[in-house]
Amino acid sequence: MGFQPRSKTPRGFSRPKRAKSKTRSKKPRLIETYSEKRSVPSQEEVVSRTLNSLRSLGDQIFASAPFSEHFDRWLMNLQTVLTDLESSQVVTLDDQFREERSRIFSNIESTLNDKRLREASRIEAVQSLFRSKNMLLENEQEHVAEMNEFTDRKEHTIKPFMDRVEVLQGELDGILHTRAGFLRGISRKTKAQREGEATLRLTSAKKKLEESERSFAAEEVSLGEDYERRKLEILNQIANNKREIERIETASQIDDSAEVRRVACEDLADAVNALLERTGPVSEDAGSPS
Repeated sequence: MGFQPRSKTPRGFSRPKRAKSKTRSKKPRLIETYSEKRSVPSQEEVVSRTLNSLRSLGDQIFASAPFSEHFDRWLMNLQTVLTDLESSQVVTLDDQFREERSRIFSNIESTLNDKRLREASRIEAVQSLFRSKNMLLENEQEHVAEMNEFTDRKEHTIKPFMDRVEVLQGELDGILHTRAGFLRGISRKTKAQREGEATLRLTSAKKKLEESERSFAAEEVSLGEDYERRKLEILNQIANNKREIERIETASQIDDSAEVRRVACEDLADAVNALLERTGPVSEDAGSPS
């Protein structure tokens, strides 16, 4: 079968235009309108949140010492819980609640401050122990210095007396060994007189030596007694410091603030419940924006 050419369209002939649809289908537009309303929690929600927070804070136990480092944060959290309650538009406060709230918060704050001071006393006890040990060392050093000075002074004081006694003893011995007689150049009378004079001088020198030795012996005893007295006082102070540190460290192993914090939170919860009983529930529309 042969190729058939396409017939041309005669001049002046126009093709019929396809009719356009006058009605185009439009997708429906969904317009949503939101009313912006601020959500205000109900009285029940505010109170429930407050009581739960108080219960949580009351049950909180600090795990690590020093526990006083946690006190400020805990008090700040407690203050935040109470402020949230008091600033709520759906809770009506009265003077009785304000007084109870202030009293309870002040009491727990004061109690925690006392405990903070007791924990701080450990630092003071450690510092006191360090000072006492230094005092013990200084006492030893001072005693050594005193004894060195005493020994030098004693030697310089007594040595002249000892030398004097030695010289006089030599003089007396010389006289005693001198042979008296007509042919000896010295009479027995003169020898006896010289012997008596030498003996007196020797006796006097020995007496001065003995007096000096007794004085230094008494001073040495006094120095030793003073040293031992100071040493005993310092050792007692060191023992007291150690006992205090041990007592504080034993107490610091347990968070002894847990009970007073729990009681404070329970008292605050009771005050909140009592407030609701006095003031009654607030209507749902209270505090809602108009």
